[in-house]
Amino acid sequence: MTEAIVLDPTRLVAAAVIGLVILLVLIIRFKVHAMISILVGAISIGLIAGMPASQIINAVNDGIGNTLKGIALLVGLGSMFGAILEVSGGAQTLAVTMVRRFGDEKAAWALGITGLVIAMPVFFDAGLIILIPLAFSLAKRTKRSSLFYAIPLLAGLAVGHAFIPPTPGPVLVATMLGVDLGWVIMVGIFCGVFAMIVAGPIWGSFCGKKYNVPVPEHVANQADFDESKLPAFGTIVSIILIPLLFIILDSIFGVVLPADNAIVQLFAFLGEPFVALLIATIVAMLVLGLKHGYTMEELEKVMTKSLEPTGLILLVTACGGVLRYTLQYSGLGDVIGAAVASMNLPLVVLAFFVAVLVRISVGSATVAMTMAAGIVAAIPGISELSPLYLACVTAAIAGGSTVCSHFNDSGFWLVKSLVGLDEKTTLKTWTVMETLVGVIGFLVALAVSFFA
Repeated sequence: MTEAIVLDPTRLVAAAVIGLVILLVLIIRFKVHAMISILVGAISIGLIAGMPASQIINAVNDGIGNTLKGIALLVGLGSMFGAILEVSGGAQTLAVTMVRRFGDEKAAWALGITGLVIAMPVFFDAGLIILIPLAFSLAKRTKRSSLFYAIPLLAGLAVGHAFIPPTPGPVLVATMLGVDLGWVIMVGIFCGVFAMIVAGPIWGSFCGKKYNVPVPEHVANQADFDESKLPAFGTIVSIILIPLLFIILDSIFGVVLPADNAIVQLFAFLGEPFVALLIATIVAMLVLGLKHGYTMEELEKVMTKSLEPTGLILLVTACGGVLRYTLQYSGLGDVIGAAVASMNLPLVVLAFFVAVLVRISVGSATVAMTMAAGIVAAIPGISELSPLYLACVTAAIAGGSTVCSHFNDSGFWLVKSLVGLDEKTTLKTWTVMETLVGVIGFLVALAVSFFA
């Protein structure tokens, strides 16, 4: 591994500030693609700091290689798994069954829980498009504002997407920080539940009473779901839980049992994230695909198409790895670490505010997670922290990258158009909801970190 070189601290800080400003200006002012902007920003930091060209090249190669080797399979398998769940009607099954069991009066809670679970294997945009008709159907039936049901659904989707693997964001951060995914899942679920409750049913009830938003005309006359064609609820839940349980059990058995125990060795294999996701994907192919009338050729097309958006995610993430290694190899990580130590600022708090600043500036949650994780991962001694504390740092970054969704976030415009809101109402409802998700998740992570 390449060692960090010794450079002037003042020059390092100046290089970092200038490089990050270049990155942000390229994205915000000139609309340059995030991948190019992050790469240019990282290389600029190295050049301005005075790093040798060979060292910058090493940072690029190590950043891309070491980052992708940890997440490439997970993002690909997760996309395939989510696509099968989507086309089979599994997401609708979960939502319809939960709503029926909770009843119309508590349907907002059902939608929040459903959104949280569905967003783990299915991308946020896809989950919203699949499930929003159910929220509209409930609003039409109960004659309530559509926000009464849409906000809890959105909160659940936002929480699952940001906090809980195997969704790409927390997987990316966990990989860059070197923390076991089992801990990230457990802390993410704990933080996410509190965030979903506050930002979902509670905030949704307030929004539903304050803003009377009717069901959009283009969906007002749509028929309800045909439940007879959907897969069984128990089947869907069991398949979604396969990777989560394997990964969590691997973490738990690794702590409570000796390393040479047969159970530990078994779950060390089954709980390896790509193995757990591969098993879940194969089960989904067989149970939700072939048994529900899909041919292997049709499944192959569905799974191939699901990989189209993963290229962007992987490349932006890889360039975030370049930023991390540039900061580390230049020695700036030592400077940041010394600054944090002198301020007595908990790493969880630092991670949150770095992600918040990037999120507000750039709009992209992925870019915010990538940059925050890169900066934190470059701090010396990060690998010596406990897995529980690093999982809390991961949750803090997830929270910071969620807050303040506004005009520069594609999610803002997607929600505005699908729910039929104007910009002002979207800011007062969706933007506040996203901020509640991020802040509550962060505060819970901060509280848990005191026990790490």
